Amino acid sequence: MNPNNLEDHLSDKLAVVGSAISTIGDAISTIAAIMSLEESILDDVQQQQDQKEQDQKFQKMQKQIDVLTSELSKIKS
Repeated sequence: MNPNNLEDHLSDKLAVVGSAISTIGDAISTIAAIMSLEESILDDVQQQQDQKEQDQKFQKMQKQIDVLTSELSKIKS
């Protein structure tokens, strides 16, 4: 066998292996980007839910303040 022929086949095989590893790396990067996007969406949903709960608490507090103010006005009268 010709040594140059073996080197050609080895370099071809290494090129295929390198391409396969690169493709796997690209797939992993894509999966990581998708996961990051999903986490971001979940964070946004959680923030919206937290804001809604906080708004409800503030509304309840405002109602209590209104009732107390009304009661205080009655007492003053």
